[in-house]
Amino acid sequence: MSAHIVHDTAPLGSLIRYTNGTPKPPARFSKKFAAWERRNGVGRLVKTEPARERPTYSSPASITLHEGNFASSGVILVTIMRAHSVDSDLTFEIVERPTIGMVRVLQDFGGNSELLYLAESREAAELWLARNRHGNARLEDVTADEVGADVVEGRIAA
Repeated sequence: MSAHIVHDTAPLGSLIRYTNGTPKPPARFSKKFAAWERRNGVGRLVKTEPARERPTYSSPASITLHEGNFASSGVILVTIMRAHSVDSDLTFEIVERPTIGMVRVLQDFGGNSELLYLAESREAAELWLARNRHGNARLEDVTADEVGADVVEGRIAA
């Protein structure tokens, strides 16, 4: 599927795989392997951005995936986020969607929501929010209606 379909249908918190369709090179070819890893991976959908039209430039809609963190002694030093334009030539797949009972911790930036954390329960979300202070953060439950809409519309992750 295209990034445009992910942008329009995947809920925040979904696990998304992307690929350019080329086979993985052997790790001993470090430059080829690094280039392949930039075009093939998995990440959690944390933000969708609409297209923007400005007087001096325009940008297409995009999705942002959280691919991981690098930490030392329990402190996150670097967060890896990768943004993909909806006109990307990569192929995307929804690997997993949030399940009923999960809770999203969201923060609004410029009219769009960004996923800060996906918790297994409301209690876990409140505990995470107490430990990680964020101004204007809000909790949003993953509901049966949201999951049911995916089944009715045929958007079940394969």
